[in-house]
Amino acid sequence: MKRLLRATYIAWVALRYGLDELVLTSFRHPGVRLAARIASVGRDLSAPRGQRLREALQRLGPIFVKFGQVLSTRRDLLPPDVADELARLQDRVPPFPAEVAIATIERAFRKPLGDIFSSFEREPVASASIAQVHFATLRDEHGREREVAVKVLRPGMQKVIEQDLDLIRTMAGWVERLSADGKRLKPREVVAEFDKYLHDELDLVREAASAAQLRRNMAGLDLVLIPEMFWDWIRPDVLVMERMTGIPIGQVDRLREAGVDLKQLARDGVTIFFTQVFRDGFFHADMHPGNIMVSVAPGTFGRYVSLDFGIVGTLTQTDKEYLAQNFTAFFRRDYKRVAELHVESGWVPADTRVDELESAIRSVCEPYFDRPLSQISLGMVLMRLFQTSRRFHVEIQPQLVLLQKTLLNVEGLGRQLDPELDLWATAKPFLEKWMLEQVGPKRFWRELKEQAPYYAKMLPDLPRLLHGYLQQRPDEGLNAQLLEVIREQRRTNRLLAAILYAGAGFLLGLVAMQLYIWVRINFNWG
Repeated sequence: MKRLLRATYIAWVALRYGLDELVLTSFRHPGVRLAARIASVGRDLSAPRGQRLREALQRLGPIFVKFGQVLSTRRDLLPPDVADELARLQDRVPPFPAEVAIATIERAFRKPLGDIFSSFEREPVASASIAQVHFATLRDEHGREREVAVKVLRPGMQKVIEQDLDLIRTMAGWVERLSADGKRLKPREVVAEFDKYLHDELDLVREAASAAQLRRNMAGLDLVLIPEMFWDWIRPDVLVMERMTGIPIGQVDRLREAGVDLKQLARDGVTIFFTQVFRDGFFHADMHPGNIMVSVAPGTFGRYVSLDFGIVGTLTQTDKEYLAQNFTAFFRRDYKRVAELHVESGWVPADTRVDELESAIRSVCEPYFDRPLSQISLGMVLMRLFQTSRRFHVEIQPQLVLLQKTLLNVEGLGRQLDPELDLWATAKPFLEKWMLEQVGPKRFWRELKEQAPYYAKMLPDLPRLLHGYLQQRPDEGLNAQLLEVIREQRRTNRLLAAILYAGAGFLLGLVAMQLYIWVRINFNWG
């Protein structure tokens, strides 16, 4: 009965805000289209469709707000006006009572609050749909005190989420079966993606582990601060971490008054992003201004402070190499290579004409080069690329969705801090250096050192194995053609010489490639 009532309420909100006009008009069935026309009679639908969708999701509650936020990242699936409106959704809800938070903490640690914290601020400093945060002072076993932030999961979220997710899955199935665009929109895949993100955020141990990994990765960069996790005081529904202080990155006037170099801060943000993506393949995927501060403490002045690690992205080595080649080709305006990479990766059908795809990509990207960030929008470039890609049946890979979202966040931060920041020029040297390390001699020697223990173990046995192999009689299975090679010493010598020359040529090629890339980077060639 509860599910039925909830479904009825969702249907009423959808009709109230005219979502049937937004969704049902693309359905094939004539009866569905007729129902959409009847439902639209007598309503005020003068507001833009994206605004009506955003307001409807806000009316339906925090789970639908979060779904809209995830959906806003799929700009390959949505019209620009709808995606822009969904990006405005704010995950802010009234806090739950402090008594409930305290009860959750005491239940999680099986101790009274006073045995854990010497002080606890009852008024939360932040409240969202999944959890809220309180400041406190942690007392350790030696009597020392640390200023901490305590994140407490909102009670009863698991049940509420599962109920709404069931309804969203059902609606996604309807869209896929009845909508003419159902296959392209992939509604069930989007819901599955949302389900994963949501359940990841419900496990605060997972969030703490992600934060700890990012903290280790960023330790040597000296550009970003990530709070320490106190593992003795972390449970699935409670997370105790180091309290971080700083100025919210959105308060540009305060940063300027504090003496922060905003231009350098903008460049540092780009460096942090590309380091996490291409060096580590593990990046903070929720870098909106609400989760970023800037330290003004003497020892860490001007560094980023990252918060909220419920959503992180990961990339495989193959993903990183493919992306780096794409970015590098874009920066060099080598649109043919970009088109070839799309075909090689399977993003477009194998029979796609590379010259046509190259021409389409050029028409999108060329007008935006050599302009400061104040005059371009990377989001608009991506949007136009997605629209162009549909003609060629390009499928955006799921593992890159979070990367697109984070890249848009980085663009927004850069525009806010330094409108003249040239994102292309800032990123190009970093990517070329990374490519040199991945395909040049450094990678060859690194992999050789990693495999050295295996080779060291194998080499002592090699003469015995080779001798045993050469002593085999033809009736023991020795290939006749190989036996002929062994008997003819001259042919064997030629074969060995060819191998030696090939190895020498390979090493010379690596040296030549390193020299070429070094000259190109240092003398600004290409």
